[in-house]
Amino acid sequence: MAMAQEIQLNNLSEAEVKRKALKALLWFGIVSIVMLFAGLTSAYIVRQGEGKWVEFSIPSMFSISTLLIILSSVSMQWAVSSAKKGQIAQIRTGLLITLLLGIGFTLTQYLAWSDLYQSGIVLTGTVSDIKTNFNYIPSGKETLAEAGAVGNVAGSFLYVITGLHVLHLLAGIISLIIVFSRATKGKYTAANHNGLSMCAIYWHFLDGLWVYLFFFLLYIR
Repeated sequence: MAMAQEIQLNNLSEAEVKRKALKALLWFGIVSIVMLFAGLTSAYIVRQGEGKWVEFSIPSMFSISTLLIILSSVSMQWAVSSAKKGQIAQIRTGLLITLLLGIGFTLTQYLAWSDLYQSGIVLTGTVSDIKTNFNYIPSGKETLAEAGAVGNVAGSFLYVITGLHVLHLLAGIISLIIVFSRATKGKYTAANHNGLSMCAIYWHFLDGLWVYLFFFLLYIR
């Protein structure tokens, strides 16, 4: 009897160690992503201050993306709250809604890039390629006509920043699919829903990161 209890305690201890290790790894990844985007937005501001910069309106689809990802955080938190109450059906529903909203976010990002492309704002384009209203900030006394061959660095930054966020969000969608699959099999209970909670932490982080990036790109142009 004593030996059985000792084995059970050891198993619990191993599970707890594994849980803490996975959570530490998750937070390490989040900190790394924060540093990546902090570096990108800092470089954006520095490069903007050097001139030869184009100011243009960001696509309206980014606003829809923002609404969708905020709503997805609400549904994700509902799934977590349901898990704490042992409400299995609500867990599945919350995760499914979150997954659909995440896919919707990705789709609206693609539509926003399509709008940019049609406006002549491409990843490696020049000022002369732009087919929409814009404001050119020179680095010296060059005229807009003389600046036609200058690269549209602002457009490049926009694609890189939003594209990297989508790549991280795709990782979140894969995690959601895995968690949803486990939820359909009844793997999460009020006492054991660590995987769901970790997925929610990452998803909420991506939500907050996008809101920051959206307002950064909206006001610092």
